[in-house]
Amino acid sequence: MTASIFEIKRLAVHDGDGIRTTVFFKGCPLRCLWCHNPEGLSRKPQLGYFPHKCIGCGECAEVCPTRAHTISPDSHTFNRERCTSCGKCAEVCLGDALILYGKEMSPEELLPLLLEDKEFYETSGGGVTLSGGECLTYAAFCAELLKKLKDSGIHTAVDTCGAVPRESLDKVIPFTDIFLYDIKAYDEDTHLRCTGVSNRQILENLKYLDSIGKNIEIRIPYVPELNSDQIEKIGCLLAPLSHITRIRLLAYHNYAGSKYSALDLKNTLPSKLPTEEELTNARRKLSEITSLEVLS
Repeated sequence: MTASIFEIKRLAVHDGDGIRTTVFFKGCPLRCLWCHNPEGLSRKPQLGYFPHKCIGCGECAEVCPTRAHTISPDSHTFNRERCTSCGKCAEVCLGDALILYGKEMSPEELLPLLLEDKEFYETSGGGVTLSGGECLTYAAFCAELLKKLKDSGIHTAVDTCGAVPRESLDKVIPFTDIFLYDIKAYDEDTHLRCTGVSNRQILENLKYLDSIGKNIEIRIPYVPELNSDQIEKIGCLLAPLSHITRIRLLAYHNYAGSKYSALDLKNTLPSKLPTEEELTNARRKLSEITSLEVLS
């Protein structure tokens, strides 16, 4: 059993309590206009090319089996149509201009890597977080990996958009200490416009997790003019729930623009960024409605 992994981020401090290692899985059912991990959307491996990092060494052209790279004294031409995303060029790239997103790994391969920082987890109250993309695209894989982590005494978190079958949640529930649960919008039409997917399943799964007593940290991206009018409605959704540990309001940023270009994807990132005043008001509203701590 394998899953496609596009990053293993060590010493992470924003993906749950304490110091953590976050595993990012490829593949996501949503297409959020503000997505900051576009390399996690497709389940297939993808080669990212960052021209400004290229030093013209020519190593990529030497190893590419399909001749997708052409190096001249003053240019590097990358023919994406020829590329099979084998990753051989990324392995030899001296300037980190080429990055292969997506490596098939088994739970047995991942576990020793994740246990390397066990001392940090224990001293900081941290652990391992599975994220994405949408990690529960690989629910059986996640369940096996999470069980191995729990058997090793590691705190576990699952970061999910919630747009997955309930059976996927049921597979990982026994081995998950906390769910980091994304809520993008309350109104279905707003959610459809912003993500391309209905939020009915997402809201149903949230209530299900709460009903069985699982700890949940809510994460709300704040994107002006797209979902900024949803804050009070989301607060009213959360107020009656009993197992929300905290809420995080995440300020939208547009740092991922270079990734879209590197992957030859259409850049859908909105241009307007939130102001500190907007974020402060949104946090205040959420806290007043839910009586919960709202962090950034």
